[in-house]
Amino acid sequence: MTEIEPIFDKTCECKMCKKSFTTKKLRSRFIKVTSYDTDFCPFYTSEETNPLLYHVSVCPHCGYSSTKDFSPYFPPGTLEEIQDKVCNQWVSRDFGQKRSVTDAVKAYKLAVYSGLLKKEKHIIIAGIYVRLAWLYRSTKNEEQEQRFLKLATTAYLDSYMGDDYNITQVSEVKMLYLIGELSRRTNQNEQAVKFFSKVIEKQGKTSESGIIDMARERWYEIRENQKTEKQAQEI
Repeated sequence: MTEIEPIFDKTCECKMCKKSFTTKKLRSRFIKVTSYDTDFCPFYTSEETNPLLYHVSVCPHCGYSSTKDFSPYFPPGTLEEIQDKVCNQWVSRDFGQKRSVTDAVKAYKLAVYSGLLKKEKHIIIAGIYVRLAWLYRSTKNEEQEQRFLKLATTAYLDSYMGDDYNITQVSEVKMLYLIGELSRRTNQNEQAVKFFSKVIEKQGKTSESGIIDMARERWYEIRENQKTEKQAQEI
């Protein structure tokens, strides 16, 4: 009996050049989350079965890179811009094999570039940034993790202000919490308190009581840390 491998080849058609290519994906039965961080970063049983590594598809023919969340629609002028700035500059590379974290980071950065040129919605770009931060967290690269957490915070704020997250399954409560938590993690404590307070105000109006509790815990942690710092300064 043939043993089923966790990773399999998926055939894709590039939305830019229309050519076919294969990319690796993980079978869902092998994906096991052991825990989540407070910003919803998932931890898996092993790096080998981490689906984050394969979230981005990179066309080896033209370099256009995307995730399943990208819209099939290309706004006017974006096809030409991607052709000029991505496809015409592309030196063929194959991201269709097993990926290391380093490979995945390169693929995500290509997807950010394609997504920005394509004028993807802020919520989509934010999702790429935050996953990049998580990948850097897994390698203990705090400087790069902070860089992409800050970019994710800005993109989520833009999404919230522009209301473009309604195209996804992200609820308002989760959006508010994410902005608060990413702000907290990047030492923007006043902004974090503001958004955690917005979450707490939603209690009784949402079924997402777990997120309400998380926001309350984070809010309390910030306030306690601020008290401790103030007391230390007064000594």
